[in-house]
Amino acid sequence: MANTNLIQNKYRFNIIKWRYVSLIVTSIMLIPCIIAIIYLMATQQNHAPLKLGIDFTGGTILQYVTEERVETDAISNIRIKLEEVGLKNPVIQTTTQTQNNESVKNLVSIRTVFLGDKEGAKKIDEITKILSSSTKKAELIQVNSVGPTLGSELLRNTMSALILAFIAMVIYISFRFRVEYGWIALLTLAQDVIFVVGVFAIRGIYQDVVIDSLFITAILTVIGYSINDTIVVFDRIRENMRFLAKKHSSNEIINASINQTLARSLNTTATTLFTLFALYFFGGSTIKEFVLAIIIGVAAGAYSSIFTAGTILSIVKEKKEKKIVQE
Repeated sequence: MANTNLIQNKYRFNIIKWRYVSLIVTSIMLIPCIIAIIYLMATQQNHAPLKLGIDFTGGTILQYVTEERVETDAISNIRIKLEEVGLKNPVIQTTTQTQNNESVKNLVSIRTVFLGDKEGAKKIDEITKILSSSTKKAELIQVNSVGPTLGSELLRNTMSALILAFIAMVIYISFRFRVEYGWIALLTLAQDVIFVVGVFAIRGIYQDVVIDSLFITAILTVIGYSINDTIVVFDRIRENMRFLAKKHSSNEIINASINQTLARSLNTTATTLFTLFALYFFGGSTIKEFVLAIIIGVAAGAYSSIFTAGTILSIVKEKKEKKIVQE
């Protein structure tokens, strides 16, 4: 049951008072992201809003066995040398395999652009020479190529997964709350996704950053995290509306409800970000972009659940109240 003295409590933040300011700040953050997305869609041949990696455009995976384990410093040097010979954004991973509980195989996997033609064979030789110069006895044991057609199919499947995730969440929120909550939640989710995609679009333009299938995983994670935060805020607003709507305006109730959930949202976000920053700075280089996407999305989700979802709902409720009074 809602606290009947809720509105009389003094809250640190009057979020509803500054709702239009927060919406302007949100617009200022989103405009460069939208411009970058439109620019890439207009200038790229595949009209994608981001620069796509080999998971989506096709590529080649080379697997080597080495006598010694390749350390992190050596991996960085190998990546630099590969980029010097024209292989952009190569992905290098190292693993070990134990056979018969005795012999250990040190494996190095290199993912790069599609190398299926005659020029590709020369590039494979160059890669092998670079790896051999950086580690002992690098032997090529496997070559797998993913064609552009398969990459395009993967891109279509991932886009379908994102759209279905959006639709399922909006239906759930509309059923659990009301339709107005559903489209506001969709707007909030769209804001978070556009911000994450926009940041990577800007980085793609200026730093030539490309995305892979892990980025889609990050986006789905951000959607789930963001909708969870939004549902917590909406649930508190709905509960307080049920008991306090006759005595207080919707703006007062929404502001009090957001302040009630503020500490919970900030604490959850902070503890999540601590873990993510640890992964970003101390994890492997292959997951840095994946972790960064989640960091940006988690921060954006916390912001939108506090300053976007509630404020838009307050504007909608206020207009409804004015309409009822006029009638």
